Amino acid sequence: MFLDELTPFVQELTAHPAAFLGGLASGLLRLSLSDDPVQSWLSQQGATPTVSETAASRASARNGGPQSISID
Repeated sequence: MFLDELTPFVQELTAHPAAFLGGLASGLLRLSLSDDPVQSWLSQQGATPTVSETAASRASARNGGPQSISID
């Protein structure tokens, strides 16, 4: 039973060990992809940019911000 829960973990670790361990380390260290040292390193590596907070705020402003609904 316990081994069944660990199977996806082990499969990802064996399939892509560098990416898995890098993601695990960044999660443990709580690194944000939008922080400058990480973002500049990712751009040097040729990684595709992620959605930034400014893009999300622009989309929110375009839609008029949060909207409320009423449920009858």
